[in-house]
Amino acid sequence: MLRAAVCCALILLATAADAASPSPYAGQEARDIKALSPEEIADYLSGKGMGLAKAAELNGYPGPAHVLELGSQLGLTPEQRAATEALFQRMQHRAIALGKELVEAESTLDRLFASHTASSESVKESLTRIARLQGEIRQAHLDAHIEQATVLTAAQIATYARLRGYDAAPVHDGHHRH
Repeated sequence: MLRAAVCCALILLATAADAASPSPYAGQEARDIKALSPEEIADYLSGKGMGLAKAAELNGYPGPAHVLELGSQLGLTPEQRAATEALFQRMQHRAIALGKELVEAESTLDRLFASHTASSESVKESLTRIARLQGEIRQAHLDAHIEQATVLTAAQIATYARLRGYDAAPVHDGHHRH
């Protein structure tokens, strides 16, 4: 009987401790945009990749930022370097413009809830815009990887994969052409 009472007491204490634990969202209520961390906002506004092109990166389509970082080890020709720099600038310009729109769209969604004016329809409109922008940002990064693969040789792509630690990454004969 005593053993059962002790077990019940321990279960009650454990349950009470769980109930008193703060939410993983604790502290985030002070954010300017609740759904985005300050780091995410900064990344969107600066056009960072944030892993959005991982499908390309890990399947043998190098990214222009990393190609520029590894340029000497890849033996880039002056023409390849110039093409990669131009590609990176185009991607960056597009990603920054879209990132600004996305941050504003997230801010609009946040304001709907902060003002207690959110409705199913207004939230749906905001989410549709946010999803479209997220897709366009990802597309900008993926397109850059696709184009970058056409600038490099198969040997350079293999070297890139090795330098990035992707020894198992597929390497294709010749340039990627799509």
